[in-house]
Amino acid sequence: MTAKHSISDILDLERIDSDIYRSPVIESELERTFGGQVAAQALVAATRTIETDKFVHSLHGYFIRPGKSNEETVFLVNRMRDGNSFATRHVEAIQNGETIFSMQASFHRSGDEGIEHSDHMREVPRPEDLDDARSTLPPSSRALLEEWSDWDFRMVPPDRYEHNKYTPSQQVVWFRSKQQLPDDDTFHVCTLAYMSDMTLLQSSMVPHPGHKVQMASLDHAMWFLRPFRADEWLLYDQVSPSAHAGRALTHGRIFDSAGNLVAMVTQEGLTRTLREGRKPFPLRTLK
Repeated sequence: MTAKHSISDILDLERIDSDIYRSPVIESELERTFGGQVAAQALVAATRTIETDKFVHSLHGYFIRPGKSNEETVFLVNRMRDGNSFATRHVEAIQNGETIFSMQASFHRSGDEGIEHSDHMREVPRPEDLDDARSTLPPSSRALLEEWSDWDFRMVPPDRYEHNKYTPSQQVVWFRSKQQLPDDDTFHVCTLAYMSDMTLLQSSMVPHPGHKVQMASLDHAMWFLRPFRADEWLLYDQVSPSAHAGRALTHGRIFDSAGNLVAMVTQEGLTRTLREGRKPFPLRTLK
């Protein structure tokens, strides 16, 4: 079994030079570094270079190569722009001299005012009335969740919410950190970047029960819309508008328990039909 790492351990990057950071080794049962981990760490590196009057409002990243979970990752930050209202950063995650992940993040100063509107949250059961999601997911997904013991997941049964008839694949999940997190908005944003990669690609499999596929995140985009806490219940309302040619597009809206839309996520992932002898999520045997 792997050693347990808290989200504080995962997000604790070491500064090794100006705009250069290094992650700790976060060993995993997975051969590949979890996509949410490298995205969250890249965002931490970017935020370390930003003035305190600006906060991240969006990120766009590409998973270029599979990372190795038993190795450190170095993050190189390029300060692309520092304006009065906005700042932009480009971050490359490097292992063994090769880029495994590339991300741009945009930061906006606090205090601006403008128009206001928001989507509404579905009517769904409260998380306290639902069972832990581990009992409802397939063995491959449960293997992942064993490593995520600090996170609470409650899958909303499909017969307990109204479906959009125009969307072929829908999935609704409550989730949160079980551990109380620091009173730091940036920490919660980086934590949600980590969490946002959990269960989203699996939403593409809802219309295809029993079909075995090889899964991997290809890209990941997020928009942070309103303040939230990642240690309080959040509803992840997920859809998959399309799956074709071994790729699936997924989209998620994240609401707080009061129904406020706090973030949105879009991700494309590999969903190639699994070849004989392959595993959906490559695992490794740790000594």
